[in-house]
Amino acid sequence: MRGVVFDGKQTEVVDDLEIRDPGPGEVLVAVAAAGLCHSDLSVVDGTIPFPLPVVLGHEGAGVVEAVGAGVVHVVPGDHVALSTLASCGACAQCDRGRPTMCRKAIGMPGQPFSRGGTPLYQFASSSAFAERTLVKAVQAVKIPADIPPASAALMGCGVVTGVGAVLNRAKVDRGDTVVVIGTGGIGLNVIQGARIAGALTIVAVDTNPAKEAVARQFGATHFLTSAEGVREILPTGADHAFECVGRTELIRQAIDLLGRRGQAILLGVPAATAEASFLVSSMYLDKSILGCRYGSSRPQRDIALYAELYRTGRLMLDELVTETYLVEDFAKAADDAHHGRVARGVLVF
Repeated sequence: MRGVVFDGKQTEVVDDLEIRDPGPGEVLVAVAAAGLCHSDLSVVDGTIPFPLPVVLGHEGAGVVEAVGAGVVHVVPGDHVALSTLASCGACAQCDRGRPTMCRKAIGMPGQPFSRGGTPLYQFASSSAFAERTLVKAVQAVKIPADIPPASAALMGCGVVTGVGAVLNRAKVDRGDTVVVIGTGGIGLNVIQGARIAGALTIVAVDTNPAKEAVARQFGATHFLTSAEGVREILPTGADHAFECVGRTELIRQAIDLLGRRGQAILLGVPAATAEASFLVSSMYLDKSILGCRYGSSRPQRDIALYAELYRTGRLMLDELVTETYLVEDFAKAADDAHHGRVARGVLVF
């Protein structure tokens, strides 16, 4: 079968991948569509260290092809969105409703794929850039069959991360003020999450003026090409500032833009060794800096909710898909994503 493999030197679309059958508690999914996220590119450029060789992709949707023993919530033929959280469901963190903190879901890649007898690692417990992938049952979230696959795929990462950061981690409330730095796939979902939550003022900041129209479409009330103008709109500072790029100087900007009791939420992913600085004295007015993994989500609950919000017209998914590519055109899709030509490109098989 076809898939996108990175071996540490090059990224290649291959057609000789093999995948094992599902074991107990596992689901084999025929992938219909997979979004190209910057996290995939970050593996290739070394920003995110990962064992190699690896089958890339982590934002996918498809149809259940087979299930292992003990799987009862999905059956062959069901449409599913894929979560990257291979949580155990039994540890203290899972029991508290915090599957993003489950140690089984962090840094423990499996090797369900092989090529020529050589095992390949699975990226983010998903590897959605393959015609078929194998996930734990908890990662397969049943969704209505009428949601287009290219749109459904985005729920598994971009939507869960961006909207989830607003609703689950920051807990944005009605009337709050929000600044969003970076209006790529994650930033746009933060914007629409803030709109859904009832934020009164949503300031989008992006150096590319061409992104203004789509930012406003998703819910931004203001658009700036520099954070310097934020204080003119919010003279007492923001209740929430989301950094969605992954640059330390922008993290500092997000912190500096906070008002009293404000919180900066970090969603962008800089290099693993990156360090950011801030004025300690600025934090004593009950300000907070919050990390956020995967939207602090509970995927079986959250993705089902987002599917219904989409079907009722409150969550925008189709508008996120700015380009679709055949998997054979991965190089062009990656180049378009790297240069910001698309909000979200989606690979289809």
